[in-house]
Amino acid sequence: MADFNGSSALSSTFYLTGIPGYEMVHHWISIPFCILYLVGIVGNCTILHIVQTEPSLHEPMYYFLAMLSLTDMGMSLPTLVSLFRVLWSISTEIEFNTCVMQMFFIHTFSLTESSVLLAMAFDRYVAICHPLRYSTILTPQRIAKIGAAALLRSSLSLIPPISRLAYLPFCRSHVLSHSYCLHQDMIHLACADIKFNVIYGFVLIIIVWGFDALGILVSYIFILRSVLNIASQKERLKALNTCASHICAVLILYVPMIGLSLIHRFGKHASPLVHIFMAHIYLLVPPVLNPIIYSVKTKQIRTRIIRLFVPKRIHSTWG
Repeated sequence: MADFNGSSALSSTFYLTGIPGYEMVHHWISIPFCILYLVGIVGNCTILHIVQTEPSLHEPMYYFLAMLSLTDMGMSLPTLVSLFRVLWSISTEIEFNTCVMQMFFIHTFSLTESSVLLAMAFDRYVAICHPLRYSTILTPQRIAKIGAAALLRSSLSLIPPISRLAYLPFCRSHVLSHSYCLHQDMIHLACADIKFNVIYGFVLIIIVWGFDALGILVSYIFILRSVLNIASQKERLKALNTCASHICAVLILYVPMIGLSLIHRFGKHASPLVHIFMAHIYLLVPPVLNPIIYSVKTKQIRTRIIRLFVPKRIHSTWG
């Protein structure tokens, strides 16, 4: 146990928490988590495989969808080992360096996914409002630059608060309240001034997520204005239908993220189960639901999935 004066973060060992009060059934609780991870991995890998191997899907919309799948897996996969180590009673310990790397990947890909959703909103804006210039505006090179800029912005913005953790002394409990490491969870264990981390984290969320949310909102205002100018109701519905999957993806990411942030900052008296439940929704629901939504709502993706998983003989009888 660390002494009162505090122990160096670099030499600290932290302890992860499963589901408090349900330790005896952790093995059973691991089953739905196994299913969620499996569905998320298979779904996103399927999207990536289809976009890569199907030439007709080499278009901006599907390139951004592939980015979304990559960020979804980047958010959830870093937690896989630590979560099941806890639920299977293998070990609850996690070294500081491992913990920092885990939270860095989680938060980096979370912020990157928000940027990807903004890029997808811009994609829909160009496709609906400027269809004749679509292929000239969103070239493969420009899409690659957008993806690289999103990842770079997210990773660089996280360096100051996460690197500062190495200089914080931890003289209180080293028990984290989740089955994986989150920045806002760890800083509350430090016995030092954490105002910089708290303020920086709050400002970062406001600037990055706020900017992305505002960009998405403005894009849809222009989209809606353009759609309302279309004379045919059928064409209006067709145009709006191309945005349905993206709107669902935005809600799936933003609602749990906002809920988790509010709970960490203002829900100190809430049950630990609420914190844990929201944290797992935040990480696991987007990777699971996004591939399903895009498979159901996007005809091109749905058709390729049927061809991929349904035997050709059965597929030909359907055709």
